[in-house]
Amino acid sequence: MVSSIKGVGMSDSSVMALTKSADKLSTLVRFSYEISRETRLKPLLTLLATEISRIINADRSSVFIYDKDTHELWSIVAQGLYGRELRFPADKGIVGYVLQTGQLINIEDAYQDFRFNPDSDKNNNYFTKTVLAMPLKDRQGNVLGIFQVLNKIGGRFDREDEGLLQLIGLLASAAIENAQLYETLHKSHYEMILRLAKAAQFRDKEDLEGHLRRMSKYSAYIAEALGMTSKEVEMIKEISPLHDIGKIAIPDKILLKDDKLTEEEFESMKEHTLYGAKILANPNNKLLEMAYNVAYSHHEKFDGTGYPCGLTGDKIPLEARIVALADAFDALTSKRTYKKAWSLEETVIYIQERSAKQFDPIVVDAFLKCLPLIQQSLEQEET
Repeated sequence: MVSSIKGVGMSDSSVMALTKSADKLSTLVRFSYEISRETRLKPLLTLLATEISRIINADRSSVFIYDKDTHELWSIVAQGLYGRELRFPADKGIVGYVLQTGQLINIEDAYQDFRFNPDSDKNNNYFTKTVLAMPLKDRQGNVLGIFQVLNKIGGRFDREDEGLLQLIGLLASAAIENAQLYETLHKSHYEMILRLAKAAQFRDKEDLEGHLRRMSKYSAYIAEALGMTSKEVEMIKEISPLHDIGKIAIPDKILLKDDKLTEEEFESMKEHTLYGAKILANPNNKLLEMAYNVAYSHHEKFDGTGYPCGLTGDKIPLEARIVALADAFDALTSKRTYKKAWSLEETVIYIQERSAKQFDPIVVDAFLKCLPLIQQSLEQEET
């Protein structure tokens, strides 16, 4: 590489400096390209932390976002779409100091610095030595969050690292702003779907909004455990509340009946799958196609005894198989006017017994894999 760019009158040291600058520019261009492709905030933060550690040659990096509503700083501390968040008051520790002052700080020995809180090291079995932290600002100069880079490999952070982190910050700030805007729009979109689904069932006496949110979350957990892409997981989370959209066309005398439905009434109730399919017919994108499949096929059973078409196995769309299990799980573990809530243990046994009959065995296995997350959600509902 050195010989290929060396020109007349250039010293070896000059060539090496030019080569190093070219490498850094190439790295920043690639970094900019990678982060511009990620529009989801949490995966973006994970990507940023990983890339910053690599570029700065540090052991660990974190990106903290400032939550103005709660006056907290938060960060992703576990990978994955539904990773755990770390939150703490925005005036605490080194990152809190950077937020308050708006200054970049470079610390050579963290344990000798009054701003450092060693509790984090104790909780994470880590030893912090060197720290480089700087504020991230939006286009108006307001602080978005903080970059914190720990333990420079092979020494301490120098002026070159400071300058490089500032360049990275300029690129990252724009990506974070865009991701926050996308997330706001995304949440609004999801809320509209929930409201539409609730409107379709508003005549029901039960806590439908809670049911819709829970089974939506469970569907996403199962989809992720199946190894579906993060985009597919998000789509399933979004469209799953529309599974019973066709109930909007079911007469009140059937939908609200307290007693057991007659055979004729039950046949009428089953038509909600057909009405749902009509409402969502002729989808022009993948999201609506998945919604159509779920509305039409979420009462199909793996062994072919379901309705409306008696489909079997993988002839039933995967998203419908996922939602069918999530819907059944929440219905069983929730209290209804006609039954008490089943325990988690009772429900899991029932689902396992219905594997390869009502439910797809692969979906059941995925459900069992993500059961700790589902159990955690149930416990949070109870508190």
